[in-house]
Amino acid sequence: MDWLLTIPLAVRVAVVFFAAASVATLLNAATYAWAWRPRQFSPWQGEAEGVAPRTWADRLPVIGWLRLRRDAAVLGRGYWVRPMLVEALFGAALAWLYAFEVDGLGLIVEQSPAARLDPAPLAWATHATFAAHALLACLMLVATLIDIDDKIIPDEVTVPGTLLGLVLMTLAPLALPPNIQESGAQPPASVELATAVGAPLRGMAGDPVRLVPTHVAAPRVWPEALAGFPQGSGSLLLGLGCYWLWCFALTTRIWRARGGVLRGLGVLLVRVGRDLRSTPLREILIVGSLLIAMAWRVGGGAWQGLLTALVGMVLSGGLVWLVRLIGSAALGKEAMGFGDVTLMMMIGAFLGWQAGLMIFFLAPFAGLVIGVMQLVLRRDDVIPYGPFLCLAAAFVVVRWPHLWERTEPLFDAGPLVPVVLLVCLVMLGVLLALWRQVKVRLLGVSED
Repeated sequence: MDWLLTIPLAVRVAVVFFAAASVATLLNAATYAWAWRPRQFSPWQGEAEGVAPRTWADRLPVIGWLRLRRDAAVLGRGYWVRPMLVEALFGAALAWLYAFEVDGLGLIVEQSPAARLDPAPLAWATHATFAAHALLACLMLVATLIDIDDKIIPDEVTVPGTLLGLVLMTLAPLALPPNIQESGAQPPASVELATAVGAPLRGMAGDPVRLVPTHVAAPRVWPEALAGFPQGSGSLLLGLGCYWLWCFALTTRIWRARGGVLRGLGVLLVRVGRDLRSTPLREILIVGSLLIAMAWRVGGGAWQGLLTALVGMVLSGGLVWLVRLIGSAALGKEAMGFGDVTLMMMIGAFLGWQAGLMIFFLAPFAGLVIGVMQLVLRRDDVIPYGPFLCLAAAFVVVRWPHLWERTEPLFDAGPLVPVVLLVCLVMLGVLLALWRQVKVRLLGVSED
């Protein structure tokens, strides 16, 4: 992969820009096709009634939308502006991200004891990381646009996206957020760092300094208890349990307790079982379970990457799920859609549970500002939360070295982390209940 680094950076960045802008044309089409109210705006969709026939030039990124202004009388004034900006800005964003992550080693050098590193040994890892982040950006872009338009996040985005994240982290565990460690032993997945002149980089103890993925046990070393075959079946059961919980989250879960708790539970299990026996969830459950068992049997970096993605998926999404349950109980109505849960599961599969926890705490800050402004100006407290999760995820990706440096001691606390989370969730329920009273009694906002 280091041969790519011999190509001038300007050429590589230009290729990434045009490729990303071209992909964004398809992302725009997916946004309109998967929306709650589908619209035939994109030239990659079928032609809407009354518009001029589409040509190959209409499908060019950015430029095509300038040509499609001719359909404004039918499709609406200015309908072409947003998709055109999406393609231009998405191309520019990924071009910048490529230069930052691959050429500038922006996620690695800030953690390294050496100010300058040889990029050649890291070429595979940096390109894998960029590919993972670019794919995640594609998925989050579609989810964000649909959530802004219709306040939903369709399974067409999050289900394939989660599966792609699991597969990618199995094949390329170094695509997970990077972590720099001094280690004499060879980790399951790692790259030894070298200085700018090609000399091996050594730490304070004289051991090699390595790039390793931020695995499920990070910042601690990868424990033997989580290793694959033949270390025991505990890690396999953990991985399968995470995957089965995700499959359960995709089922229709309707709770009716009018006839008692046992009857309600029975109805719930019947519905869940029926969904799990239906296509395509049945195939997702069976094939996925078999592939997880195969990865556990292979072990090594593949199992490390997959188990990290599975745990990241469940813990990241599980936090939002708990907030949804607590918020709904405290506010007396649905606090957020379940699409936010599946979106966070998808993000956790790409970034791991440590990054997912950062996103969980960062997203409300942006959402709070917008939410209060909307409440005061429009007396409306319903805002799409998915875009704020995606915005926080993008921030964590770009600022990962700085965030990891500051939070690494907290994650090293081990059992203290879930205790702190539990306290925060309890406080959240209390605060939401108080906010409900403030909204009704002081601001005069109806609960309907």
